[in-house]
Amino acid sequence: MTLRNPDPKGTFLARVQRPGTGPCIARLDGDTLVDITSKTAPTMRDLLELDDPLAHVRAAEGESFATLADMGTGGLELLAPCDLQVVKASGVTFAQSMVERVIEEQAAGDPDRAEAIRTRVGRIIGDSLAGLVPGSEKAAEVKKVLQAEGLWSQYLEVGIGPDAEVFTKCPTLAAVGHGADVGLHPMSRWNNPEPEVVLAVTSKGDIVGATLGNDVNLRDVEGRSALLLGKAKDNNASASVGPFLRLFDETYGMADVESAELTLTVEGEDGYTLNGSSSMSKISRPPASIVGQTIGKHHQYPDGFFLYLGTLFAPTEDRDTKGQGFTHKVGDVVTIAEPKLGALTNTVRLSTDCAPWTFGVAALMRNLAQRGLL
Repeated sequence: MTLRNPDPKGTFLARVQRPGTGPCIARLDGDTLVDITSKTAPTMRDLLELDDPLAHVRAAEGESFATLADMGTGGLELLAPCDLQVVKASGVTFAQSMVERVIEEQAAGDPDRAEAIRTRVGRIIGDSLAGLVPGSEKAAEVKKVLQAEGLWSQYLEVGIGPDAEVFTKCPTLAAVGHGADVGLHPMSRWNNPEPEVVLAVTSKGDIVGATLGNDVNLRDVEGRSALLLGKAKDNNASASVGPFLRLFDETYGMADVESAELTLTVEGEDGYTLNGSSSMSKISRPPASIVGQTIGKHHQYPDGFFLYLGTLFAPTEDRDTKGQGFTHKVGDVVTIAEPKLGALTNTVRLSTDCAPWTFGVAALMRNLAQRGLL
């Protein structure tokens, strides 16, 4: 879980739990963390809502209190970089992973049926989804063909139809950060990590930075019914975000997000290793358009939001039993990395065995008030 600064020229922020103090906002200077929490910006939400958050971060004076090597020692831990922002997620934004969602649905969450259905779906769909623009006339034509074959799905509807799937991934302050355990609901027997870029968006809809996320997914639960999406996606410690938030500046912006190449590694206690990737250049919807469907006159977010952008990664490699594909085992170490955003590492546990979430909005407000920051 060794941490490093991905780019010394970049502008990086972190939230750090300081023992005896509480959550602080830290600027990364090289490998040194500088506490810049202030009355002007006591939370990440307040900092990002400033007229010029980049100028504030660069000019802020603070206390150098730790290095990246100190994280995980002496009570110091990296938290998810979001605090009062809502954590949203978009799904079915890549054609390849969209097909896997269709397979989940056709298999009704049963991994034993997945391989045969995958073969049939692949034979019918082929490369018809490659380069398809959601909501276009060509997409409507493909929809008619798939309906005729009995393969039209709610996942294809949001994958190539005009409307994106956007849902709430976890409650405010419930996301975990680098080094933490991530949770699987004990009922699940077919699940996987989802490596994603996560955008930081202000209350005005401005995209001001990016980070990494693991949108932990229960394939069997969602496959039984899309109405179980909440149970499949929102459990204790099921949302991981971090390690840092990289602010947009002259060294990094939306073009970097749209060309990001994410890698994923799963290392099991049984010696198993899975390597995967997700290329943002293959996303079906422009990230800014997903943001536009999330916030507007139809829906406001006065504290802003963090938005998972979806993933190309959908593991089909058999782990134990032929034809059943991949599923997690307790103790798996998951690392999601991207050269310009760093590496986010977490260990898989049952959600019932992860540390319970107890520090909510009220606790944060009391903590900040006691520190004289409100």
